[in-house]
Amino acid sequence: MKLDTYVITNADLVPGRGHVYIAREATAGGADVIQFREKHTDTGEMIRVATTLQKICRQCGATFIVNDRVDVALAMDADGVHVGQQDMPAAIARRLIGPNKLLGVSAGSVEAALRAEADGADYVGVGMIFQAGLKADIRTAKGVDVLREVSRAVKIPVVAIGGIDHGNAAACIEAGAVGCAVITAVVNAPDVRQATAGLAQIIRETKERLGR
Repeated sequence: MKLDTYVITNADLVPGRGHVYIAREATAGGADVIQFREKHTDTGEMIRVATTLQKICRQCGATFIVNDRVDVALAMDADGVHVGQQDMPAAIARRLIGPNKLLGVSAGSVEAALRAEADGADYVGVGMIFQAGLKADIRTAKGVDVLREVSRAVKIPVVAIGGIDHGNAAACIEAGAVGCAVITAVVNAPDVRQATAGLAQIIRETKERLGR
């Protein structure tokens, strides 16, 4: 399971850049994971789009994750699902998807990360690391120290999320994250493919420098 360059799709940021376009360009740029994040579309349309995204990921060898919607992930046999603290409890999600699918869980603290690990998470998404400004209820950025704390506390991989871009991704890896999950840094970039490739290079070179 490679989680280095983790791109979350958001079809609302840039007109004309839907989930399929983002996934196609990001995987061409070297994304290891595509997470399909959609909060407004009906279930049937979500399954239709998710099926296309899954095909793109499989052609490129990328992992395909569905955000929140366990039913959609199961309906089209996605590689896994990612749930937040306000979504379906991780233990229930694990029971529904079984032992062979990936389960990612959002965690903003050591306590939440340990609980996610105990509930069967394969990795935790830790944030918000830097201020992102994408949510109406913008939370206080936690900084990279939380990555260091969580990475030391759990045995499963830690993925940094929240306000991460080409300028601060290396700091997240240095603090213990195995990868960086991004939205704006890729989706809002002039060239999605190039932005993904640049981020992947930063993460790869940082790991090489650290001997990881």
